[in-house]
Amino acid sequence: MQSLGQIRHSEIFLIARSDNPITRAQLWFTGRLSFRQESFGIRLKNRVEFSPRPVPPNLIAAEKEEAKAVLTLFFKKQGLSNSVSARIINKSEQFIDHLVSRLHSVYKSRYLVGRELTTLEIRDSLNPYLQHLHQEHGDLLSDLVVSFPDQPQTEPRPVPAPLPPPRDLTDDSAADTRKLRAVSRVSELDTKGALRPQTLYLLDLGLNLEQIKTITRKFPAFPYYSLDGKIKPVVEFLLHLGIPKSDIPTILCKRPQICGISLTDNLKPTMAFLETLGIDKNQWAKIISRFPAILTYSRQKLTSTVDFLTQTGLSQEQIGKILTRCPNIMSYSVEDKLRPTMEYFKSLNVNVAVLLHRCPQTFGLSIESNLKPVTEFFLEKGYGIDEIGVMISRYGALYTFSLKENLMPKWDYFQTMDYPKSELVKFPQFFGYSLQERIKPRYELVKRSGVRLLLNQVLSLSGVEFEKVVQKKMMKLVVSDN
Repeated sequence: MQSLGQIRHSEIFLIARSDNPITRAQLWFTGRLSFRQESFGIRLKNRVEFSPRPVPPNLIAAEKEEAKAVLTLFFKKQGLSNSVSARIINKSEQFIDHLVSRLHSVYKSRYLVGRELTTLEIRDSLNPYLQHLHQEHGDLLSDLVVSFPDQPQTEPRPVPAPLPPPRDLTDDSAADTRKLRAVSRVSELDTKGALRPQTLYLLDLGLNLEQIKTITRKFPAFPYYSLDGKIKPVVEFLLHLGIPKSDIPTILCKRPQICGISLTDNLKPTMAFLETLGIDKNQWAKIISRFPAILTYSRQKLTSTVDFLTQTGLSQEQIGKILTRCPNIMSYSVEDKLRPTMEYFKSLNVNVAVLLHRCPQTFGLSIESNLKPVTEFFLEKGYGIDEIGVMISRYGALYTFSLKENLMPKWDYFQTMDYPKSELVKFPQFFGYSLQERIKPRYELVKRSGVRLLLNQVLSLSGVEFEKVVQKKMMKLVVSDN
């Protein structure tokens, strides 16, 4: 029989329904129903295979949630809104069953030895299949998913007017029901009145029930993860890296999906790959605590980001330091975030490589909401584009400050100081010091002393060095007066 992984251009494989369905917990099966679009309809063929390998109900539930997540993301990438994607998913239980059965067929050998699939394996298996179906059926794919395994519409649905889709309370209720079911599992008691082992283990790590429920609301597959097969091995690995036990709850709250990733097949190879890019292997505990999602990204996404950083002129050593210090830069889209931000700073005559190395978090800011308002602020104060470019090149964090809470009040105070505005071009770090605790007290002392200091001398010196410089200047004044 032709493998499920070998899809002919004119076929797709569907799950077969019998008059007396059998649950997967009782019987492991794969169904194949292929149909071919012809000029007057669709011809159906049916063939089913059975294997007596049982699959635990909790594993089926977890895999269905994973499959729904993959299908939802796939539709969103095709341009569908969140609400439309949710409506399709809520009406596609039979197709979700089919996707899970496909996993069981493709990874039959894994199930025979009792090994669970990881999140990445599920995604990497289903995405090419969904892509093929989309290429084959185009706009009919959503109809196919909803009507599965019945014949879908033969004509594409009319394109809706570009208005926000109405909220479907029924679909919202269905999604809420699934979440509530998953959340209730967290605090579910067994016949002896005890919580599930997964919940007890997470409580021992320092999470509370409300945190676990919050994780579950964001990621409904989490409470179905096997304790010994998924959660515990990952947690023990993180502890072995030197991550404090007290940091584990934060990591799981940030990225619960990390527990669904295979240590051998995904996590460790991803870490080794990132180390070849320059990440300091001795800093993994800090990196993962800051941004655990870096271990859940595909090799393709990691490579595309590193390729972009290389194109800016950064060396491998510099890239490694950036990834170590600011790993969340990997979450930024190259085409939607990094490249447009690079072009914006180039328009200000900024050396992008230098800025990335000094302050990579600047590239996570919105051009419209953060960058342009700051540029316009300095333009209004009389600075030219070149001067603004020099300021940001010298002090990369300049654009990360709030206009209302930082730049404006400090600018207002600077106006009362006896310095030309060019002093800020020389020392834009002025905006990085506390107005109340550093700038005002030191400048008032300088003013009372009657001495003159450069702006960077007033602010950048340590307390002891600052006092020495002020006293030295005062002594010179006394000598000159005498």
